[in-house]
Amino acid sequence: MIFALFCETSQTVNKQTKNTVSAIILAGGMGSRLGYVNKAFMSVAGTRIIDRLLAVCIPLFDDIVIACRDTETFALPGVRAVSDRFEIRSSLTGLHAGLNAIRSDRAFVTACDAPFLQPEMVKLLVQEAGAGREPAPDIVIPLKEDGHYEPLCAIYSKRCLPHIEAQLRSGNLKITDFFRHVDLRPVPAQNLRKADPELQSFMGVNTPEELERARKK
Repeated sequence: MIFALFCETSQTVNKQTKNTVSAIILAGGMGSRLGYVNKAFMSVAGTRIIDRLLAVCIPLFDDIVIACRDTETFALPGVRAVSDRFEIRSSLTGLHAGLNAIRSDRAFVTACDAPFLQPEMVKLLVQEAGAGREPAPDIVIPLKEDGHYEPLCAIYSKRCLPHIEAQLRSGNLKITDFFRHVDLRPVPAQNLRKADPELQSFMGVNTPEELERARKK
């Protein structure tokens, strides 16, 4: 199944980009609102969400890390599974583990419950991360029309790690709170829609209702 989706999404990708940007899939959540299921392995349109994500990421990145609690569960071909370094479960905890594990200086980050991640959205963010300004920004992040950031579909640099770790040690799990300490490059909604007109990449599956909508879509 991964191979079939890989063939559909595979396109010519700059080799330097594949070597200088990694990918992190955050898969450490408990899935409590869905009956404590592993959301990455839920099926949408007959395909597990993790397989859909890998079909997007494998053509674009040489180094793919899954930040999770149970590394054996995510022993999948073409990826490395790494454990969270902090006991508490949160997106920030997974981001911390993933950034510590990647082989490059920065990574595209997505959540394991995003079944409609679009390759063009990923490529847009990667392009923005390397375009026009030196040094490259610490974070490249979508800025939606409602004025909110989309932190789980963004590029993060390892330079964020000291700020993330300090925040985790203080017990603050809000992923956007360390943003004020780093160099942030927002990508406005009008640019995002050129890559993903319906912004499907941001659609998560956290509740039974969201899962049903995803399956209908």
